[in-house]
Amino acid sequence: MPKRRVQAKRRCPGETYDINRSICKGRQRVHYPKCPVCRYRVEHTSDTYEVYDENEIEETENSDERSFIQLTSNQDQQIDLGIFKSYDIRGVYPEELNEHTSEKIGMATVQFLKSIKDGVENIVVGRDGRLSSNVLAKSLMKGIQEAGVNCIDIGEVSTDVTYFSVGHYNYDAGITVTASHNPSEYNGFKICHEKAMPISFDTGLAKISEISRQTRLAATGQSGKIIEKNILDEYKKHVLSFAGRIRPLKIVVDAGNGMAGKMVPLVFEDLPCKIVPLYFNIDGNFPHHDPDPLNKKNLQDLQKKVRTTKSHLGVAFDGDADRCVFVDENGQVIGCDLITAVIAKEFLKKERGAAIVYDLRSSRVLPEEIKESGGIPCREKVGHSHIKITMRERNALFGGELSGHYYFRDNYFADSGIIALLTVLNILSNKNVPMSNLIAPLKRYYATGEVNFKVEDKEKKIAEIAEHFKEGKIDYVDGVTVQFKDWWFNVRKSNTEPFLRLNLEGKTKALMEKRQKQIIDIIQGD
Repeated sequence: MPKRRVQAKRRCPGETYDINRSICKGRQRVHYPKCPVCRYRVEHTSDTYEVYDENEIEETENSDERSFIQLTSNQDQQIDLGIFKSYDIRGVYPEELNEHTSEKIGMATVQFLKSIKDGVENIVVGRDGRLSSNVLAKSLMKGIQEAGVNCIDIGEVSTDVTYFSVGHYNYDAGITVTASHNPSEYNGFKICHEKAMPISFDTGLAKISEISRQTRLAATGQSGKIIEKNILDEYKKHVLSFAGRIRPLKIVVDAGNGMAGKMVPLVFEDLPCKIVPLYFNIDGNFPHHDPDPLNKKNLQDLQKKVRTTKSHLGVAFDGDADRCVFVDENGQVIGCDLITAVIAKEFLKKERGAAIVYDLRSSRVLPEEIKESGGIPCREKVGHSHIKITMRERNALFGGELSGHYYFRDNYFADSGIIALLTVLNILSNKNVPMSNLIAPLKRYYATGEVNFKVEDKEKKIAEIAEHFKEGKIDYVDGVTVQFKDWWFNVRKSNTEPFLRLNLEGKTKALMEKRQKQIIDIIQGD
């Protein structure tokens, strides 16, 4: 009988852009690193028969043959491997991530942990306020229990509380049910193991995806317990250890209907600050705006409230409150790299010679300020797993990312939006000057901000850009970075979205705009 194949796009595990079947088969031939854990990999049930994706099944009038193909194909498709990202697990509920998926991931996480260490006994599970977080947390804990490990249920908390719990109580691992800054239909898991060390795609998520895709995960025969534990008093004591003599400052806080609405009142109830709250009620529908403070349209209410209340500053948190973005007393948004510079300078007063880690998108101001303050600037790839690993290797005092993540050695090298806020308040209280005065000396370059482009062949375009600017100082730490005396740029593939991302900075505005147009022409050209 004549057959035709229904073509569909494919996606490599941990990547967010589609590829066609030809590229997929080419990657398999050259043993692309992600092929072993990919549902599209070719498997042979006979000498001549391949297993394909369910959307690429040959149409035939032989119903028995078609049923056999679908049955064989579906064995590898109980879990959508597209939910396994570079740094976490994330997908749309319930289409991509549901209770069944969550239970299997719980079991798979335990099996992975047992493969790398002995005596796995306790895993912390926290959750944010999304509509699906409670049911996903329950099914996740069920899977962990079935694998014979106890669940330490810490309830509805910010992600940094999970990190604290793992580090402070020496638990084996921690999982927060959250989709961070994504819209309401998303959910997912952020996973760390002992000492709050991150588990990324390269350090464990790939293996967890491989285990979870098995049709049957063998239970150990024993069942773990669910132990409810209130750790908020200990968490509060911990984060307040970062607070100095904070003055009675007025602060507008936009919780974005996320977890900052619970954590900020807890931490600040004994501090002299006046909190002007925006959207503190936890609501997984996020009715006012998406919980993404990097999107400037989501900061408009905060900016307006700071100006009308004549507050000293404003801060907006993301959905799970592990990162934040600041605005000054005039409502002007402050780049997160400049906040990193302010905090680094303050910390280095007490520990000259310490390492400070930052991501390579940051302004040249940052390494300049670190050196001037007696520190050692450590430039690193984008992403919390890269930053945290380097911080541990260098015993770094502090680290920051352009995305609003701030990392502290004394916080188990983990990020915390609440601690970042307290640290900024310490500095403002000590200096006794407006926030804008702290930032003004750092505004000596002109930056484009992050500009995104949809590009079909990202590797080819990066190579083309590098060739065009080969006279500059080039490195490939993350994408391509090219540096000249008066300007520099980085172009990299997004780890979470199907884009090329451009960051560019120049000595003057005219130079920045000229070079930006030049690179955009290359990216958008044929």
